[in-house]
Amino acid sequence: MNRVLIVEDEEHLAEGLRFNLKAEGYSVDVAGDGEAALEQLIEKNKHFDAVVLDVMLPGKDGFEVASTLRRAKNFVPVLMLTARGRPEDVLQGFAAGADDYLPKPFELPIFLARLQGLLRRREWLRASDHVNGKTKPASAKTGSNAAGQDTDVFSFSGKTIDFGNLQLRANGGTIQLTLMEAKLLRHLVRNQNRTVSRKSILEDVWGLREETDTRAIDNFVVRLRRYIEKNPAKPKHLLTVRGVGYRFVG
Repeated sequence: MNRVLIVEDEEHLAEGLRFNLKAEGYSVDVAGDGEAALEQLIEKNKHFDAVVLDVMLPGKDGFEVASTLRRAKNFVPVLMLTARGRPEDVLQGFAAGADDYLPKPFELPIFLARLQGLLRRREWLRASDHVNGKTKPASAKTGSNAAGQDTDVFSFSGKTIDFGNLQLRANGGTIQLTLMEAKLLRHLVRNQNRTVSRKSILEDVWGLREETDTRAIDNFVVRLRRYIEKNPAKPKHLLTVRGVGYRFVG
């Protein structure tokens, strides 16, 4: 039975979600604010298979809760609920470490489908680990092979991105990527040596088709450069194409 933590200060919404999730066979806990959620997830180290996290919370908001979780190396899947579906808010949620988002108000079947999608991804990763028995070797071929087909592991310049396990291995260490960081890297690798526009990233990676300030993407790129570049101020792999977007050079 999957265990879900609902972090929501609107009691009627929290109880409605709890009721419907229990009817679907989930085990459900509820936290009324960010501090209570972090106490369960970090201080008490309780296990949950997913977190449903509202943005507008008293005290620590959802963005801060997600950021704190990721800094604490807790990578439980997070479905973020936003009062507004503005692209800027969505991108801020992804930057904080959310795995998916859902604007309020939402239809219950859509909510259940998004949550089940996150849980399926976690099960796929577990199944992959079980079948393989160990992490795939760094010599495995790249994220997009000569036939244009995606593969799980991409190696370049002494670094390895394991897209299946959301990990970047470099300099003898491992960085755990968020789902959105991995999706952005995969999109850039898939288009290796080609310029990728910010608009393409918004549409193809985040599924946002509204007009927005695409410079919000730059924050993701800055973080990825810290991961993969020897000198992030003078990148050799993740290049800026002024006025257009970015180009990945392996």
